[in-house]
Amino acid sequence: MDYKQIAQDILLAIGGKENVAAAAHCATRLRLALHDEGKVDQAKLDSMDVVKGTFSTGGQYQIILGSGTVNEVYKEFANLAGLSEMSTKDVKDAGAKKLNPLQRFVKMLSDIFVPIIPAIVAGGLLMGINNLLTAKDLFIAGKSLVEAHPEMADLAALINTFANAAFVFLPILIGFSATQRFGGNPYLGAALGMLMVHPDLLNGWGYGAALAKGEIPVWNIFGFEIQKVGYQGTVLPVLAASFILAKTETFLRRTVPSALDNLVTPLLSIFVTGLLTFTLVGPITRSAGNLLTDGIVWLYDTTGFVGGALFGLLYAPIVITGMHHSFIAVETQLLADMAKTGGSFIFPIAAMSNIAQGAATLAVLMITKDAKVKGVASAAGISALLGITEPALFGVNLKLKYPFIGAITGSAVASAFIALTKVKATALGAAGLPGIISIKPDSIISYIIGMAISFAVAFVMTIFLAKREGKKQSQNGTGKKAA
Repeated sequence: MDYKQIAQDILLAIGGKENVAAAAHCATRLRLALHDEGKVDQAKLDSMDVVKGTFSTGGQYQIILGSGTVNEVYKEFANLAGLSEMSTKDVKDAGAKKLNPLQRFVKMLSDIFVPIIPAIVAGGLLMGINNLLTAKDLFIAGKSLVEAHPEMADLAALINTFANAAFVFLPILIGFSATQRFGGNPYLGAALGMLMVHPDLLNGWGYGAALAKGEIPVWNIFGFEIQKVGYQGTVLPVLAASFILAKTETFLRRTVPSALDNLVTPLLSIFVTGLLTFTLVGPITRSAGNLLTDGIVWLYDTTGFVGGALFGLLYAPIVITGMHHSFIAVETQLLADMAKTGGSFIFPIAAMSNIAQGAATLAVLMITKDAKVKGVASAAGISALLGITEPALFGVNLKLKYPFIGAITGSAVASAFIALTKVKATALGAAGLPGIISIKPDSIISYIIGMAISFAVAFVMTIFLAKREGKKQSQNGTGKKAA
């Protein structure tokens, strides 16, 4: 394979090196920040055998080349474009300049929450394992595994402790990540998070009961009472506090003499931010977070299968815009407050959408005569079923249009079903076939049925639409096939 020629062809197709602001690559994709995406010759890129698909998101133009190939092509591309070695962060920063305020806000949430997802996923999946051990009637009629085998009780308790850690100390994780994102010292952010879940405080999950009884402990400082309440399982309070901490620290770094900086800046940053958190910011954002969570749960419970169908229909279009990254913050709150919310309904709907995209892509694989499309669809379809949809979505379904319509139809029908049966997840994970372990034990059967519905409807609809597309093109005299 002539990687230099491939790189040259790609460079010409995207408008030459003058149109490239930054370039990097990940495991499978060439990631580009272009000055003007309108100069891209899409037809030329589509005609290249090595190009498996293209899409634009978050201010980046991405070209799917495949594992291994992308590394070699990038080397030649960087040389031809006169670019030094760049990271994906460089491309993200360059691409972010072209985003509107709403897109920048979503990117900010993504930058904060994506790094902590592995910890939340690990905790959530351990919680799922604990649920499998303690759920009645799942494996044994009238009993749980722990009840049938008492020797497993301590194992379940151990797993439950491991599972809860990430959610009990969630403000520490968010404080570190958010303060770093806002330009402050992440270790001060972690210290702020520790302050918000200190064991001397009333546990945040007991706040409602203590408020009802009028038993909330307080600090009495010069006649002014400050509630001694922790922020376990919260998201908005620590986000707001981290922003204040980072800006306070930045201001102090500029104004405090350098000889006193290391002494005074951390002291005042933590003290001022902590004081504001417990007196003003924390109580307000706690109430706002509770209203947001209650509103989302109410909307889901009230709209039922109609709301589920609408969300399932729109999920893939939302993914295209990149706005789905904002769901991470919402899901984190739903999972952290599981005693009230019952878990996340967003994850199961995302899984229905991913399964549908995979099914539509595999339908294209079955009916197409195009060797290139077959090559992309085979790997992309399986990948989507496992929870990674970008290759299927951008490499096949959006290109051909009719598979995308088939996929969102399947997603809508399946999402209506799982909304009707109240399927919820207790963890984040791979939203697809492996997602079974993330689902509440009493909803696993409904989740499996939902996946079957999603796959079947999307697959059949895609074949039906392909035949209709073929007939339409025949009547128009184009002589082209649907795929």
